[in-house]
Amino acid sequence: MIELEGVPELIDPVMVAAFEGWNDAGDAASTAVAHLDREWKGEVFAALDAEDYYDFQVNRPTVFLDNGVRKITWPTTRLSVVRVGGDKPRDLVLVRGIEPSMRWRSFCNEILAFAHELGVEMVVILGALLGDTPHTRPVPVSGVTSDPDLARTMDLEETRYEGPTGIVGILQEACTHAGVPAVSLWAAVPHYVSQPPNPKATLALLNRLEDLIGLRIPLGELPEDARAWQVGVDQLAAEDSEVAEYVQTLEEARDTAELPEASGEAIAREFERYLRRREPGTGPGGGPGVAMEGGDTPFLRETGSGRTRPPKPEQPGPEAVPGAEAAEGESDESDAPEAPEGSADGSPDTGPETNADTGPETTPETSPDTDVDGDTDSDSDGESGK
Repeated sequence: MIELEGVPELIDPVMVAAFEGWNDAGDAASTAVAHLDREWKGEVFAALDAEDYYDFQVNRPTVFLDNGVRKITWPTTRLSVVRVGGDKPRDLVLVRGIEPSMRWRSFCNEILAFAHELGVEMVVILGALLGDTPHTRPVPVSGVTSDPDLARTMDLEETRYEGPTGIVGILQEACTHAGVPAVSLWAAVPHYVSQPPNPKATLALLNRLEDLIGLRIPLGELPEDARAWQVGVDQLAAEDSEVAEYVQTLEEARDTAELPEASGEAIAREFERYLRRREPGTGPGGGPGVAMEGGDTPFLRETGSGRTRPPKPEQPGPEAVPGAEAAEGESDESDAPEAPEGSADGSPDTGPETNADTGPETTPETSPDTDVDGDTDSDSDGESGK
């Protein structure tokens, strides 16, 4: 039963969802929704019944003490609502939880029932995947949809992915069949440093989201966390010549693939996006970003010094974007990415993956100021799909 008592009438609501587990490499997507909930002080108004969708031997409940009283937190999916002020106020319905273990169709139907009751105009689902992308370059973020009209009007890729999928793909298709516009945003996380957190990927997802829905998102300490994360990876790479050589190979491939996109129009578009995000008091969100409370600086775990080459994740199957088959065939790597930790069913990762041709020799960049804002051009991405 859906109970919406206490929920005010919403203004042009957009639903933003992310799920921990298989579709959340580096916890980048779930952390992005958690950031929105924290910055805009979201109020939880509903939670799905954990008994219906979760295997508690896979996702175990946790026990904690509240003023000396023992309580249990059950793994579930919660919905909250936030109101974004400014010249044009708008509401967001945030959906954050764990990929369900069972009854996925019922799960999606319940989410869609809330969307219908709240008058949601569009559903945006965030995801993150493991890919052949260097940590020294901007995080590739692709926007895909199953709706041809939406793809054309919002400059998105129409998904062509075939193969196993996660709850992100299932929910997007459920929205399409229900007539609800739905978009998935995917960030590519370097497979050789896949441990959470990954603030650079989280930042890239939020930047792409604000472009998509036309809201100014307060970033708080995320830019600084992203710089600290990249410095940490730079230091680890510098300590291992094999890792450094592999990162350089990825940089060459990435730079070669993006060279044709370095047009005047693409540069102008990125510059306008840069100004839009940094001018205080502009945009529908209005005002500068609010600092996050107690934002911890991420620490990188050891990647395993002394390996002959960082392990590559297991590849899920055919890519979902145009030209991906060609990139896959030309790559000198035959291994594939492993699934993000926390999968409900233990399956390998099936999200889209990034590959590119090897290009002219370059030198790895290790400066803390290198590409940490997560900016990405959807027109020049084309490296991942779902």
